[in-house]
Amino acid sequence: MQKKAILINDKDNVATLTEEIKKGDSVRVVGAEEEIALTANENIPFGHKIALRKIQENERVKKYGEDIGVAEKPIKIGSHVHTHNLKTLRCLVKID
Repeated sequence: MQKKAILINDKDNVATLTEEIKKGDSVRVVGAEEEIALTANENIPFGHKIALRKIQENERVKKYGEDIGVAEKPIKIGSHVHTHNLKTLRCLVKID
């Protein structure tokens, strides 16, 4: 059975899962303009992000059409995107 994820903005390079997925699951990503099919290459919890394409180290991660952080290491398509491989912008902003 195909699992689902939501693409919030067409500029995004991650999608949000609407259910938990397991490694090897087929994922259908639904967006306003397009649908993308991909395979999860690891287990990912409900509500977390999945990479829609390869994201390079130090590349900005986009969700909601906005930068939400920077990849701390290369992230493969179908991978879990979270605090283990993403430095959020909140961590990058210096507060005086």
